[in-house]
Amino acid sequence: MKLKFVACVLIGAACVIACRKAPAASAQAVSTAATTGQVGAGASGKPAPAPPPKPVPTQLPDVVARVNGENLKKADFERMVHTLEQRAGQQIPAERRDEILRGALDQLVVYTLLSQESRNRGIKVEETEIDQKVEQLRAKFPNQEAFAKALTERGMTMDRLKHDARVDISVTKLMDAEMATEPGPSDEDAKNFYDKNPDRFKQGEKVRASHILIKVDQKAPPAAKQKARAEIDAVLKQAKAGGDFAKLAQERSQDGSAAQGGDLNYFTREQMVPEFTKVAFELKPGQISDVVETQFGYHIIKVVDHQEARTMPYEQVSPQIKQYLGNQKKQQHADAFVDGLKKKSKIEVLI
Repeated sequence: MKLKFVACVLIGAACVIACRKAPAASAQAVSTAATTGQVGAGASGKPAPAPPPKPVPTQLPDVVARVNGENLKKADFERMVHTLEQRAGQQIPAERRDEILRGALDQLVVYTLLSQESRNRGIKVEETEIDQKVEQLRAKFPNQEAFAKALTERGMTMDRLKHDARVDISVTKLMDAEMATEPGPSDEDAKNFYDKNPDRFKQGEKVRASHILIKVDQKAPPAAKQKARAEIDAVLKQAKAGGDFAKLAQERSQDGSAAQGGDLNYFTREQMVPEFTKVAFELKPGQISDVVETQFGYHIIKVVDHQEARTMPYEQVSPQIKQYLGNQKKQQHADAFVDGLKKKSKIEVLI
């Protein structure tokens, strides 16, 4: 895992992004795998509810926290919160204000701890690395003027940007060094996970099909529906006569899949509307349907392959399992590392 910091042009304040977020699985087969057991479960066996967060005052002091004597300033915290709102596309909901602000402050505290630890270890950052980081940020804007405007709007200077980039790189190097000490999962670990989580590797019945769609609204006038029906009937006649289905889809289909010859790839019964699903799963590979009407219009369906429900073999999913378990171990290592820094540090939250 890499604790990633997005420099101030994009986020406006130094923070660890999702430093407590569980790593996502790298494959769908293991993405929903859950750890067993419950932490803090009550007598009923259900997890105990988290206590409500401490209210955050409306008026903040100039210094919101202090980490080993280093001040965390109100201005940096407010920039961070403003950027969170920009990324979400809305203001922080009033009912979640305390929760979100407390979480943001904790991230700022953690990032400060990691920055201090990187300095204590004497981690070096070259000027060329900083220039490269700044250039990566600059490349996200269409031109230099837009980049400069973004800096100004966030109350940033180029010197501050370079300073934040230096800190970001040093923190990344610190975490990379820490994570490098974590051994990867063994074949036995992966096999044990596979054997203990059989439901995670079940694959439902799937069909791979292509289709040709002539769009028409269900509430369209009869004349419009008749015109669309005549068009799809003409295409069906060509397809049934041995016409190239993919070419017909490219030329006649009004669906986004037309460029791929109508190919919809594999899908389950739940992924399509019922009228489409019923026909697609009844056809055999190579068969072409009659006209199928759905809420989108008129379709012709050609099934390419039909896969029965199955359990994916271990050999097929073992690389994804190892990656998932590896990420999980690194996340646990990172959490323990951060907790260790917190325990040996003096952290004063002033709000």
